[in-house]
Amino acid sequence: MAEFLESEYMTGAVEPLLELGLNHEQQHQELLMTDIKYILGHNPLFPVYKPDGKSNTERVQENHKMLPFSAGIYEIGFAGTGFCFDNELGRHKVYVDDFEISEHPVTNGEYLKFIAAGGYTDFRHWHADGWNWVQQKKMVSPLYWHFINGAWMMYTLSGLQEINPDEELCHVSFYEASAYASWKGLRLPTEEEWEIASPDFKWGKRWEWTNSAYLPYPGFKKEPGAVGEYNGKFMVNQMVLRGASEATPKGHSRNTYRNFFPAELQWQFSGIRLAK
Repeated sequence: MAEFLESEYMTGAVEPLLELGLNHEQQHQELLMTDIKYILGHNPLFPVYKPDGKSNTERVQENHKMLPFSAGIYEIGFAGTGFCFDNELGRHKVYVDDFEISEHPVTNGEYLKFIAAGGYTDFRHWHADGWNWVQQKKMVSPLYWHFINGAWMMYTLSGLQEINPDEELCHVSFYEASAYASWKGLRLPTEEEWEIASPDFKWGKRWEWTNSAYLPYPGFKKEPGAVGEYNGKFMVNQMVLRGASEATPKGHSRNTYRNFFPAELQWQFSGIRLAK
């Protein structure tokens, strides 16, 4: 790459493709961490990857403060200079009704109460597909959670550890996020609500599920050739996550970033923020 950047082949026409490629590589760096954790987390020895890896958690009070936002017309989507992916483009106006969104994401301790209350055995809180997933996969907890000798343990990159109730919940699917929200009598925010509210709360430790299907913004057009398949071909059967996570490369997170995954996947560093 160093030779290429200094060569005659490095022209203005190549720059956009190179920039996209570098940012795509950053995405793969993040996915590599999720793959490493998945592989080691399914090893019965629960090997340590980062011996000194300690989670930095701040104690969060339950009954989180809900931040209110008034109904109105807002603009969402990428604006300004710098890089963004094509699925962020097409800044446009959206109308939202009054809504409230939690100042903090859901913690392990809060989710443990959902489990203890029989959340995984109560069909009333699950989508039909989600309930089928629970039944077929015999789901009882988030990914990497294990009930051992009467205590809930969790595999981390620092090995198997007792669950910290104050730590932000991680590795839940959209199905679980939606069911938990229903159990609480609340809901997940839409991606529009999340982006509108994001300047008013801290985010970045967990990707946060939204209740929005991954669809194109108004005016979205796929580029010709392989580049056009980069995001557009995935705009079906996916749900949007917003924010970033502890595995996201520095400088590679912004509040317009539209991550997306199928509803059943747990291996992303994904959590829950509630709304009403």
